[in-house]
Amino acid sequence: MTAPSTAPAASRGGHWIDHWDPEDETFWNEKGEKIARRNLFFSVLSEHIGFSIWTMWSVMVLFMGPEYGLTPADKFTIVSMATLVGAVVRVPYTFAVAIFGGRNWTIISATMLLLPTIAAFTVMEPGTSFTTFLVCAMLAGVGGGNFASSMTNINAFFPLRKKGWALGLNAGGGNIGVPVVQLVGLAVIGASSGPRVLLGIYIPLIVVAAVLAAFYMDSISSVKNDTGAAKDAVKEGHTWIMSFLYIGTFGSFIGYSFAFGLVLQTQFGRTPLQAAYVTFIGPLLGSLIRPVGGALADRFGGAKITLWNYVAMAAATSVIIAASMQESLPLFTTAFIALFVLSGLGNGSTFKMIPGIFHTKALAKGLTGEEAAAYGRRLSGASMGLIGAVGALGGLGINLAFRQSFLSVGSGTGAFVAFLAFYGACFVVTWAVYLRRPAAQQEATATTSGAKPQLSYAEV
Repeated sequence: MTAPSTAPAASRGGHWIDHWDPEDETFWNEKGEKIARRNLFFSVLSEHIGFSIWTMWSVMVLFMGPEYGLTPADKFTIVSMATLVGAVVRVPYTFAVAIFGGRNWTIISATMLLLPTIAAFTVMEPGTSFTTFLVCAMLAGVGGGNFASSMTNINAFFPLRKKGWALGLNAGGGNIGVPVVQLVGLAVIGASSGPRVLLGIYIPLIVVAAVLAAFYMDSISSVKNDTGAAKDAVKEGHTWIMSFLYIGTFGSFIGYSFAFGLVLQTQFGRTPLQAAYVTFIGPLLGSLIRPVGGALADRFGGAKITLWNYVAMAAATSVIIAASMQESLPLFTTAFIALFVLSGLGNGSTFKMIPGIFHTKALAKGLTGEEAAAYGRRLSGASMGLIGAVGALGGLGINLAFRQSFLSVGSGTGAFVAFLAFYGACFVVTWAVYLRRPAAQQEATATTSGAKPQLSYAEV
């Protein structure tokens, strides 16, 4: 979807950068790093508000008492549709960066957040139909797309050696939009104010984010719309393998972010205020630790961190199942928050793997230096939107699983058993594809037999 052009780009006026070579250490140290960090900061701001708008219905449903005439299943359906749209729009949002430029699309996508916010502000009252609420929740899905365009944009600004940290910080700062909107919701509920107050807070913030992007962000001229890269990414098996693994990490994070408060209300009888007091903690910690996951992956390898993170996620899920069966709210809440933290850590490590995988493929093709880096940027940028979209669909699956579990057995236990099995599958896939045969073993085998060594991703 995006690819750096090898030819000099013609100048197109203000806020377009015509030459960008972050792998050149002299260029990076003299001016590249400063520009990249500035764009990262304002990208995070816009993405942060996008996440808040996308997940605002996880808070809104807590306001919707019996007077709204909605069942728990209705509420899970509402948040599921917001998740679905947020996942689907990530694909075109990835293309949009190359078509409009990173700065321009950030302005457009931030401004688009006004639509779901104003729509919800208009209809949020008892007597509004379930269908109307459903449509408003679907409109909020545009906030989920901001992640894909932001990650694709920032991926082009940073050198390979800094991508784990930069992408982790970009995504983590955006993810914090989830607990922030839940904290604001807690304050609004605590003040006995209506949901319109929550929505009214965000309308001016959206305008500020769009204006700041216009003043302080840039677009890279050499990022071209490359349909060939998109086709190559779709055909590339690693795109879909990483999509599967990202379902386990980000799908968990966003799915649980939408569902946590509803589960506490439905299974443990918590009031909206009681649920809101703890709902934000998991997403907050999971967001803050995402850059740590990226940094650990930079140091030790994303595949290794991801593998053992799935072991920890499975352990936390096992505790949740036991707590759910015993109806132990303290143990359930503690383990659920731990699962949030682990999902955030895994978000950082899995996304770090993507550029590493494609750079490894470039080296295996015999490419070196900037040519190998360009190949890696081309395919990693093209695949990120697809991986992010499929990963977000995991959030839809989680909410639908909870809906079915509550309809069938009256609790979320059945859903958690399914999640445990999925984390086990993710562990097996990570080990089998990326860690089963270390590079040293392959090289020794190749030296002995004279055969060409198999491609190893043990260090990605």
